[in-house]
Amino acid sequence: MHGSQTLTSEVFHPVQAMVMTDEEHRSEENMITIDPVTILLSVVVILFLANIFNNRKQDNSKNFPPGPTPLPFIGNMHIIDMAKPTSTFIKLSKKYGSVFSVQLGLEKMVILCGYDTVKDALINYAEEFSERPDSPLFAETSRGYGVAFAHGENWKVMRRFALSTLRDYGMGKKSIENKINDECECLMQIFRSYEGKPFDNLTIINTAVANIIVSILLGHRYKYDDPTILRLMRVNNENSNILESPMVMLYNSYPSVIGWLPGSHRTFLKNRNEMQEFIRETFTKQKKELDINDQKNVIESFLAKQQEGKPESTLYYHDDNLTELVVNLFTAGMETITTTLRWGLLLMMKYPEIQKKVQNEIERVIGSAQPQTEYRKEMPYTDAVIHEIQRFCDIIPGNLPHATSQDVTFRGYFIPKGTIVMPVLSSVLRDKAYFEKPEEFYPEHFLDSEGHFKKNEAFIPFSLGKRSCIGENLSKAELFVFFTTLLQNFTFQAPPGAKLDLTPVPGFTNAPLSHEICAIPLS
Repeated sequence: MHGSQTLTSEVFHPVQAMVMTDEEHRSEENMITIDPVTILLSVVVILFLANIFNNRKQDNSKNFPPGPTPLPFIGNMHIIDMAKPTSTFIKLSKKYGSVFSVQLGLEKMVILCGYDTVKDALINYAEEFSERPDSPLFAETSRGYGVAFAHGENWKVMRRFALSTLRDYGMGKKSIENKINDECECLMQIFRSYEGKPFDNLTIINTAVANIIVSILLGHRYKYDDPTILRLMRVNNENSNILESPMVMLYNSYPSVIGWLPGSHRTFLKNRNEMQEFIRETFTKQKKELDINDQKNVIESFLAKQQEGKPESTLYYHDDNLTELVVNLFTAGMETITTTLRWGLLLMMKYPEIQKKVQNEIERVIGSAQPQTEYRKEMPYTDAVIHEIQRFCDIIPGNLPHATSQDVTFRGYFIPKGTIVMPVLSSVLRDKAYFEKPEEFYPEHFLDSEGHFKKNEAFIPFSLGKRSCIGENLSKAELFVFFTTLLQNFTFQAPPGAKLDLTPVPGFTNAPLSHEICAIPLS
C-alpha cells in the first residue's frame, strides 16, 4: 500500500559464491538446516515470555482494574463471543463492576459499562480519555491521519476543520434539508416502481444516504445504478462487517504473525486501499480545476487551505490527511444512517400500530407539505419513535476504542497512559437505571405521561466528549426527514408469509438481517 508501514519480515541477501569441498558443502548444509518444529517452539516460547512480561507490567501498575484471568497467548479470547463481544463485556461487568479489564492476545484493555461510568469518563475526564489506540489495522490504513484514528494536534486541527466545513456546506442549515428533500423524491420514485411488491431496500437506501454526504464532500450526487457508488458502498459495507471478525482481532494482537495469513484482515486492507485510491484520484482532478474564490465542497475547501501558505498548510493540510479525512466522513456519513433507517422500516412492519400512530401525527402536523426538521417540535410521538429506533437497534454497540492520553486514576483504579479503553455504548442504551424496558422497543421511553417528548440523558448513540460524532446534527436531520417522508407516502408491510427477525448481523455495526419489504403507496 502506498505510504503504509510494512509488515515485519525477514530479509535474506545473496551471498558471494565460494568454492567448497564436498565435506565443507555437507557441513554448510547441516549448519543452515533448521527444524520447523524448532521454529514453532521458539515462537511459542517468545510469545509465552511476552505474555508473562505484559501481565507483570500491568499487574505491577497501581491497582489496575480487575478482570478475568487471561491464558497464555490468547488472553481472554476464549471467553469472548467474537460475533458480539459487547454482550460478553456486559455480562462480565455484572461480576467485575462497571470498570474492569480484559486481555485480547497480549493487549490489556479497560472496559467501561453503564451510563454513569461512561459519562464520568468521557465528560469529567474528557482529556485523559481523548486518545485513540495505535491498533495495527488502523495504524497501517490511516497512519494517524484524518480524524477518526488521528492523534494529538493533527486530530484537533482536522476535527476543527471538519466541523466548520460541514457547517459551511449545510449541516444544521436549511440548505442541507433541501438536498435531503430532493434525494427523498428520488428515493420514493424507486420505492413506487415496485408497486407494492417485495424488494430488498439495502442498496436503495444506502445510495440515497450516501448521496447526501457525497454532495458535501465531492459536490455532486450519483444515480442509483452508478457502478462507482455501488462499488464504494460494497467495500465500505464489507469492511464494516469485517471490523470485529476473529481474524481482525487476531491481527491486531499478533500482526507480525497473522499478517502473513489469508483472511478477512487482508480483505479489509485491500478494500480500504481501493477507497483511498478513489479519493486521491477525485481530489487530484478537483485540484486542477480549483477556484479558491468559489469553493463548492469539502475537498475544495481543504485544497484551498493547502494554498494559504501558512505553516499549518504544510504541516496538516497535506494530501494524506485529505485522503483519510474524506474516507472517515464518507464512512461515518453513510453506514449508521442507512442502518438506522432500515431498522426503522423493519420495526414499523413489526409494529403496525406504532407505524399508524406516526402516520396520523404526520398527517395532522405536516399534511402533504415537505417534511422539515422545524416540524419535529410539534411531533413528539414521531420524535420519540426515531429516538427509540436508535436506542433499541444499538447501531454501534461497542463504540470506537479510546486510549488514555496520560496516566489517570479513575474510580479508584490506576490506568496507565496508552491503555486501550472501550466505553460500551450498548450498556448505556440498555441501562436499566435509565430505561424502563431496555430490551423492548418502547417509544414511551421518550414520552412523559401527557405525551410530550421527554429527553433521556442516557441516550447517547453518537457518544460523548471530545471524540463524539462530528456529524451528529447532520445525522439527526437526515433521520427525521427521510423517515417522515417515507411514512408520509407509504405504509410498510412484510411480504406475505415472511417472518420478521430482529436479530442483528454481527459486525462493527448492528445491521438488520437481509430482508424484503413491501411499500404500499398511500395515494
